[in-house]
Amino acid sequence: MAGTDYLATLNLEQRRAVEHGITRSGVNIAGPLLVIAGAGSGKTNTLAHRVAHFIVNGADPARILLLTFSRRAAAEMERRAHAIIVAAVGPANGHSPLLWSGTFHAVGARLLRLYAASIGLDPSFTIHDREDSADLLNLVRHDLGFSEKAKRFPLKATCLAIYSRAVNAAETLDTVLHRQFPWCAEWEGELRLLFDAYVEAKQRQHVLDYDDLLLYWGELMQVTDLAQEVRSLFDHVLVDEYQDTNALQAAILLGLKPDGAGLTVVGDDAQAIYGFRAATVRNILDFPGQFSPPAHLVTLEQNYRSTQPILAASNAIIGLARERFTKDLRSTRASGEKPALISVQDETGQVGCVVATILENREAGKTLKDQAVLFRTSHHSAMLEIELARRNIPFVKFGGLKFIEAAHVKDLVSILRWAENPQDRVTGFRVIQLLEGIGPSTAGKVLDRMEGRAPVDALAAFRPPAKAAEQWRDLVDLMQHLYAGSSAWPAELDKVREWYGPHLERRYPDAAVRVGDIEQLQRIAAGYASRAKFLTDLTLDPPSATSDEAGAPLRDEDYLILSTIHSAKGQEWKSVFVLNVVDGCIPSDLGTGCSDDIEEERRLLYVAMTRAKDQLNLMVPHRFYTHQQAKKGDKHLYAARTRFIPSTVLGHFEQRIWPEVARFAQTRPQAPGPSVDLGARMRGMWRRTGN
Repeated sequence: MAGTDYLATLNLEQRRAVEHGITRSGVNIAGPLLVIAGAGSGKTNTLAHRVAHFIVNGADPARILLLTFSRRAAAEMERRAHAIIVAAVGPANGHSPLLWSGTFHAVGARLLRLYAASIGLDPSFTIHDREDSADLLNLVRHDLGFSEKAKRFPLKATCLAIYSRAVNAAETLDTVLHRQFPWCAEWEGELRLLFDAYVEAKQRQHVLDYDDLLLYWGELMQVTDLAQEVRSLFDHVLVDEYQDTNALQAAILLGLKPDGAGLTVVGDDAQAIYGFRAATVRNILDFPGQFSPPAHLVTLEQNYRSTQPILAASNAIIGLARERFTKDLRSTRASGEKPALISVQDETGQVGCVVATILENREAGKTLKDQAVLFRTSHHSAMLEIELARRNIPFVKFGGLKFIEAAHVKDLVSILRWAENPQDRVTGFRVIQLLEGIGPSTAGKVLDRMEGRAPVDALAAFRPPAKAAEQWRDLVDLMQHLYAGSSAWPAELDKVREWYGPHLERRYPDAAVRVGDIEQLQRIAAGYASRAKFLTDLTLDPPSATSDEAGAPLRDEDYLILSTIHSAKGQEWKSVFVLNVVDGCIPSDLGTGCSDDIEEERRLLYVAMTRAKDQLNLMVPHRFYTHQQAKKGDKHLYAARTRFIPSTVLGHFEQRIWPEVARFAQTRPQAPGPSVDLGARMRGMWRRTGN
């Protein structure tokens, strides 16, 4: 066994997690391991060391499966593991990179292509993103006549959300409707017909949606011979952020490692906040008991991010949770500054306090980027955004369209997708309508005539409206070029961009700005060996920034961070402000339907608090204004401090009132003159005549 100096930087808890199941005589596939990694406890570093420790001690990198929740996380884990391996054995004895790492969906797509012939799939299937899936569902919805119902039938986005919830949560349709969509329960019969027809449409067009990537993988693991073959590919399976997995993902893991041998999952039940995506905290809470003997448990409690007072307050809040793995985060970073619980009169006062404190911090040496304002729901920052703009304070708000959802990027990608799979009606529908003078009706006719015929022949034989005749010939030439593979990848993207250029300028007044995204798309494409691999990865894990949503470029290199709490998970800042820490906001009035919902809201506050390194300010406005069109004047509601900070834990906070005002008990200088008994005047006012 190699020397273990490369483990010297780990603390005792981390080292226990890294070394579990590995002996000096080599790799020993031990039973399942659960690592409860508290916020800021070096989770990524620990998992990377465990991967490296396997490889240094003889594990085959090609037989290790690493599952993360973003491609970037997988790449970062691989980078760190490689650096650790080089430090342990030297670059001359470098090891092969991991061959199997990525998101559940990406790994699922790869396995499905690998086993496509055995499970009745076309290996060249294309993958629909959420928008494409909703569009196809809407076409099916229309074909079934549900859009013409006398009573309002659920829209496509709601239908897709119901379908996706049922698949990912492994729940029956009636259960999903009862718990999450009670207003749609009357349509249960129609929804069953819709989803059945939707599945048939996808299979007919050789497309899969996001949910299919997990659903087909899960079903694959139910076929005895194939499941055994997939299991034989991997000695070790490691899963990051296990608290964010759904029931279907947990079932897949049990299919891969039924007895838990070689299975490592890392996560934090206190940071399980994605229930709206069908993630369930039960996966991590129940994990140890799913195996016999139970999984080995290691808890990481040493926090490297926050000061001890911030951790003490966070521990106190999560300590009131109904059910959890016991842990108390600790830090060597002492501080005399407790988290502040700041009471303000209303939302205007909240904004004034936050902006004033941010500017004070900036004058004291904290950059704007070192500070973040977090909130439960995106619209909670609306008033703050207006004030920041008025004061010329630059900011970036997280949580917008993904790169591939920008219209111009989706246009170009749709052309490539249609070339990859001519039977994909949704994609073809979009491409055909890029031409001037062609609408939905004509596009539908084109697609109807393509069914059962060679794609190029059908396109060439179609007679478009006269206005689109020239553009139609150009489209036919382009698709013929792409279908035939006349240019090697990624050179064919140049051909697509050349064709799309005039349409970009015609369709978008800010085309010059959007060109930057097209250029970025080409740079991304250059890193892929094939069109199919490029389209798969771009759909499953797209870049996040686009010129379509960014607006004018920032003139200041420093800017404040605004973010929903969900988008802030995994991030950290020196100074953190949390808006609206009151009942009705945290917990959300929509998140109090049952005890499980309330517990997730508690964890959401915990996640927000543990983003702070040095300074934490929780804002408590006591009055909210509501503007109602039907009535004159402004109405207001009074709010109470969140139930998650009861009086028993107030000792962990410094309570403040903003703005600081003179105390009413302060002595007023006495002016000369007679004193007035106002009480006597009040008593006598109703005795005077005329009242």
